[in-house]
Amino acid sequence: MLLGLNIHDVVLIDHLSLALRPGLCVLTGETGAGKSILLDALGLALGKRAESGLVRPGAQQAAVSAEFSVGLNHPAHAILREAGLDSEGEAIVLRRLVGADGRSRAFINDEPASVGLLRELGDSLVEIQGQFEQRGLLDPANHRMILDAFAEHSGTRHALAQAWRDWREAEQTEAEAAQRLAASRDEEDLLRHHLAELDSLAPAPDEEEQLAARRSLLQSAERLAEILSEATGELDGDAGAQAALARAARRLDRARERAQGLLDDAIAATERAAAETVEALTALETAARSLELDPRELEKVEERLFALRGAARKHQVSVADLAGLRERMTAELTEIEAGAEGVEHLARATAEARARFVAGAEAVSRERASAAARLDAGVAAELKPLRLNKAQFRTVLTPLAEADWSEHGCERVHFEVATNPGAGLGPLARIASGGELSRFMLALKLVLSGTSSVPTLIFDEVDSGIGGAVAAAVGERLQRLGADLQVLVVTHSPQVAARGAHHWRVAKQQAERATVTRVEELDPDTRQEEIARMLSGSTVTAEARAAAASLIESARA
Repeated sequence: MLLGLNIHDVVLIDHLSLALRPGLCVLTGETGAGKSILLDALGLALGKRAESGLVRPGAQQAAVSAEFSVGLNHPAHAILREAGLDSEGEAIVLRRLVGADGRSRAFINDEPASVGLLRELGDSLVEIQGQFEQRGLLDPANHRMILDAFAEHSGTRHALAQAWRDWREAEQTEAEAAQRLAASRDEEDLLRHHLAELDSLAPAPDEEEQLAARRSLLQSAERLAEILSEATGELDGDAGAQAALARAARRLDRARERAQGLLDDAIAATERAAAETVEALTALETAARSLELDPRELEKVEERLFALRGAARKHQVSVADLAGLRERMTAELTEIEAGAEGVEHLARATAEARARFVAGAEAVSRERASAAARLDAGVAAELKPLRLNKAQFRTVLTPLAEADWSEHGCERVHFEVATNPGAGLGPLARIASGGELSRFMLALKLVLSGTSSVPTLIFDEVDSGIGGAVAAAVGERLQRLGADLQVLVVTHSPQVAARGAHHWRVAKQQAERATVTRVEELDPDTRQEEIARMLSGSTVTAEARAAAASLIESARA
């Protein structure tokens, strides 16, 4: 609730400190005393538009601060936390400075803040109902939230919001999969062509190295054959090493007995050399036979090697990576073939998620329709005592196109009224009379009093144009509201003023240099005198005092 209001240099107010209390608080005073200035000043603290004309003549700046106290679970603390501001205690102080040039600065708990944040926070703390006030119940953007709070179906609404998120997520997943599949389909034919090429090529991981080595050998085969033939000739034949070793062995063998063992090692070595020569000749023959190649083998090897290298250049990979590329292409084609089935599965999941949302939205719609009927009946019951018995109030649920559905459901909610017989129903804000509008708001707030998180209501001249029994009915209803909420009412009606739990009088006083506005909290005696003045005018009679006492007494009953 609003604990206090401090005002400095706003129009006729030089300085004012107002401590407020729970319940019904009434502000009275003669026309022009400055009651509206108090609301204008409070509006500044709540983030309303600042104008240089609000600065008291001769002052450099106007300053207004409003202190509130709300529970730690109040939405205002969530707003503060989201903005990164301190929200530890229950107290919240909104402050606004307006210079003579019209520029303003805003503060929340003594920390600089934007005017937009000040306005958002103010909307969660105070609701003002006045002739030209467009906040709260008059704003159609709030009507769905108001009806939902009245319906008390938070569990169903939370389930609906989750169903909406599930549907959007499923739809997004399906769209992304379909997009990937479409892109893959565009490349499928080319991918199959490339894979067919690689399949026919059937590359092996180490094939390039092996082919290059074989090619090098084949390119040298003719010269190697010549070398092998020459080497064989050196070892074989009458003039070759084999014949020479044989002759040497025979000569050594004839001299063995005479040498008395001196030639044994030489003879053994000659024998080994002869055996090694035989092995060398055998190896040369084997090598020569291996070089007896197909004349087209070199051509075939080169064709294979060049084909592999060409494929590697085409796909911008190494020859060694062609085998892995082939495996990846095979996997991609398998994924494409499975992708269509996956998209179909996701489409079914999306349809199921949509069906769950629609079912949830229909359940919420039924609850809203039921709550709308109760709300309309409740408001209608309050209108007759407020001299609005010919007025109509209707809660309208308008189905939305699917493109406009949201986590809140499939319909738009708005309130319509008609104040005169035969007049068409229209938005609340189109009610011409400020007094009618305020009384309509009063009727609505009475029915909705248990649903709003806003702790402070302000009614500006809700009793405009009425008196007698109707004014008494207005006062009685404001008193009922004050039992649950803090209600501030600016009034000219003694019947309303008598209902107040607390009473302040606004009056002009002549100061040294200018006229200023002062606000005085009234005690029981001065309060009776103020109500008597409201009854009789400038001259307060004994009869007026008696009538004032009777009004106050009846208000206590």
